[in-house]
Order: sequence, then structure tokens, then C-alpha cells
Amino acid sequence: MKKDLSQNDSRRKFLKGAAIAISATAVGPGLIYPAFSQPLNINLTKYKPIYFTAEEWNFILAATDRLIPPDENGPGAIETNVPVFIDMQMQDSFGKASDWYMRPPFIPSKPEMGYQSPLTPAQVYRKGIKATDTYCQDKYHSPFFKLTENEKDTVLSHLQSGDIVFTDVSASQFFDFLLQNTKEGYFSDPIHGGNKNLASWKMIGFPGARASFKEWVNYPNVKYPLGPVSIDGERG
Repeated sequence: MKKDLSQNDSRRKFLKGAAIAISATAVGPGLIYPAFSQPLNINLTKYKPIYFTAEEWNFILAATDRLIPPDENGPGAIETNVPVFIDMQMQDSFGKASDWYMRPPFIPSKPEMGYQSPLTPAQVYRKGIKATDTYCQDKYHSPFFKLTENEKDTVLSHLQSGDIVFTDVSASQFFDFLLQNTKEGYFSDPIHGGNKNLASWKMIGFPGARASFKEWVNYPNVKYPLGPVSIDGERG
């Protein structure tokens, strides 16, 4: 999890900030037509990943659970099927970088200069998970998913900060994709596989695709009385 997050910020502050960042795209045109565009109410324990291997899937489950764990405020990444969202994204245009400029030269530069790697996000995940598990085996004599919660948090923090260096993939880029997709899966429309039962929207009071919500823009700080609605019509 984010190093400063685990030490200084509350989960509520983290999720509020993430929701603000993602709300513009949660039901927007960039996410409306995934490769498997259908509402999903999947039992995660029975889900068979499409892209990830069994070992990779164990990592995804464990890592997303630490990035957004459940607490008294609401469900976590596992309860809302965030891993399903990430698996689906690997088969979609994001994972394949199908609409990205992916030609060399790839020059290390500031983030505003754009993505600088010949690897697609799906390839970054595959290499990043393998490298992280190798690192955990060397340091803790165990794969990531079998570590204690504190050990998992430490590894994730070191990935984010760049304290861990891999030879064939950027550890920090891998973490950035993982965190970005975890937040997206938590807050996006359920049609994309995550946010099961619209749980995160209900937690933050987001109305979703309700057309009548525009009537409430003139009532700041007044709790919206109706539950959210997904693009596909699912109601929370």
C-alpha cells in the first residue's frame, strides 16, 4: 500500500481522493465498452481468471486486499471483485495498450512526457508479479501471497518508492498500474467486473447513472436519498 497512506492518512481520506480522481471516468466513454461488456455478479472464489495464471492470481488477490482492505466504513477490494476488473482489463485495450503510442525511443523522463516502455500493461503485470514473487522468495522464503500483512505492506511500499529494483521491468511502474487499476475496479461501474453490488458507490453516496441526479446539484452537503444505478440498470 502507499507508504504515506499506511502511516498518515485514513482509509476514508484515501478512498475519497481516489473517488474524486476516478469519478470523471467511472461511467465515462473510456470505460463503457470493455472486451467483456456485461454486468457481473461473480462469486470471486469460483472465478477462473482469463489472463492471469494461478500463481499470478494469488498475487492479485493478496495485493488488492492490502491496497483497499475492508473496515468499518465499507467493503474492501476483495468483497467488490476488484481482481475480476483487473483480469478483464488485461484482455481489453488498456492491457494491450492498443490505443497507446508504443514506438521507440523509450527515454526515461517526467510523467508528463507519457509512458516510456516497450511493455504493455499486461506484460508489466506478468513480469512485475514474477519479479516480486522472486524478491519475496529471496527475502522472506515465501511468495507474496503467503506473507504476513505487515510484510505485504512493506513490499508494496518498496515497490512504489523504487527501493526494489528489477532487471526487466520497472517496479514503481508495476505498482502504479496495480494501484491505479485497484482504485478503478473499486469505483467503476459494475459492468466492468468490479464494484460488486455497487458497494463503493453506496458507501460514498455516488448516484451512478441516475439521470435525475442533476436535480440535486443545487443542494450541496445534502445527502442524496436514493441509491446508485449502474449503466446496465442494476440498482443499489
